[in-house]
Amino acid sequence: MLPTQEVQRLSGAADASECAQLMVGSEPWITLQLPLEGAVVVLTDPAREVYAIHDARGIAAFIILDMRGLVAGYVQTLCVRPDCRGQGLGSSLISWAEERIFRDSPNAFICVSSFNVAARRLYERLGYERVGVLRGFVVADHDELLLRKTRGPWADFRKNR
Repeated sequence: MLPTQEVQRLSGAADASECAQLMVGSEPWITLQLPLEGAVVVLTDPAREVYAIHDARGIAAFIILDMRGLVAGYVQTLCVRPDCRGQGLGSSLISWAEERIFRDSPNAFICVSSFNVAARRLYERLGYERVGVLRGFVVADHDELLLRKTRGPWADFRKNR
């Protein structure tokens, strides 16, 4: 059954636990050696915004946003349940997140692991450009690529608000 694709704020410990299990059981988090406790901490941090798409089996996909600091508009995590991949959920969540981000920031940022070629292709197809490389940032032998999609500089964004 296809998800309704209605994006909703994550609600409760059960949803956070389900999301954490999805993360630690799939790439890139397996290679990045994310422990379950670390995933739960990120998912339950009140400073982050977590949104999900549900289907009949539970959480089909989710996204974590950080709207603080210099890189306000940072997509920290995008995760799609393995049986739901290739159905456009990742693209839908990124598009939804961009609408949310661009209300408060002219920039959307995302990091993608150097070995995660399919995700990098998706982000580039959606208009994200590489702006930096964080060598061996999470684990040795793999880099994190910082990508950005922009609507212009902060100065112009502030003037037009």
